Amino acid sequence: MGIVIIGTGLAGYTTARELRKQDKDAPLTLVSADSGRAYSKPLLSTGYRKEQQPSDLVQAGPEAMAEELNATVITATAVASLEREQRRVRLTDGNTLTYDRLVLALGADPMTPRLGGDAADAVFQVNDLDQYERFRAAADPAQRVLIMGGGLIGCEFANDLALAGYTVDLVFPEPWPLPRLLTETPGRALHEALVEQGVRVHSGGTLAAVDYAGEGLVATCDDGTRLQADVVLAAIGLRPRTNLAAAAGLECGAGIRTDRWLASSDPAIAALGDCAEVGGYVLPYVAPINQAARALGRTLAGEPTPVHYPVMPVSVKTSCCPVVAWPPEADAAGTWSFDGDGRDLRGEFRDEQGALEGFVLTGKRIKERMSVTREMPPLLASE
Repeated sequence: MGIVIIGTGLAGYTTARELRKQDKDAPLTLVSADSGRAYSKPLLSTGYRKEQQPSDLVQAGPEAMAEELNATVITATAVASLEREQRRVRLTDGNTLTYDRLVLALGADPMTPRLGGDAADAVFQVNDLDQYERFRAAADPAQRVLIMGGGLIGCEFANDLALAGYTVDLVFPEPWPLPRLLTETPGRALHEALVEQGVRVHSGGTLAAVDYAGEGLVATCDDGTRLQADVVLAAIGLRPRTNLAAAAGLECGAGIRTDRWLASSDPAIAALGDCAEVGGYVLPYVAPINQAARALGRTLAGEPTPVHYPVMPVSVKTSCCPVVAWPPEADAAGTWSFDGDGRDLRGEFRDEQGALEGFVLTGKRIKERMSVTREMPPLLASE
């Protein structure tokens, strides 16, 4: 029966590659609900300033990936259900796949904003290459882009589009951008850098409605402010795709819960990437996905290997003010201190004993990433 991987994003394809380093011949099938093209997702938010079209981001098509991986790659086909007792995957086209081991690399869904107005359905979301192509088709001939959300994706797209000459409005409810990664001091520095780049930042509010207005759109904020736009992009967060797993009776929390070996509550089913809660952590970033895929590839090949999470700082590609951050745990006790000025800051969060529990670097100080990272304890230590 072999191994079935559901998902052909970074988690799915990297797991398959890692498996093939250990086992060249195990029967392997990958299933994708989208086009199955291999690409680097972080590059979606740098395409304009690098003058790259969506096709330039494609590393390989599904046929090439099938050949590289000695695998079957099924595209444009969703999974209807998991039948665990039979170790069977039922597809929406009516076909079924049986498995010895199943890997869920399902990713996450963009959160959909609750908006009024007759153009609410015209708001774009970008979480994969197919969605990015649709966004680019609308945005390329446009002049004004409104972005809803001040997190990593919203800030990176605002920076990228402003550099490309667009009029960009960035709207978010928090007092400064990147609120999950940054405290006020570096948050204000990024805010000022985005404004200097030409982004019109509207903090402390959100959108209530989007309506058609002639050939364009008008967005109404919750305070009554009206903003003109040609295209609206919502980037307000991601929600791990757990519905399929939950319907099959797998244990889910913030994501599909797994142990250190990436096994779910069913030992025959593993999960990783944006959909997974590994050892209590949901980390939708490249570095932890690569760490998990390396471990899982070995496990699938017969060498059970627990995942090890070192400190993996999050890099934000806002060229106006680059950011590298590793925030402390939400309930950590300690204090922040900052060194530097303007956009070039180093912030450290230390507990009462002086141990480093989190940090943030902005501007030119990002070059200190390696030295500060070495002082941090691992998130999940090697066993």
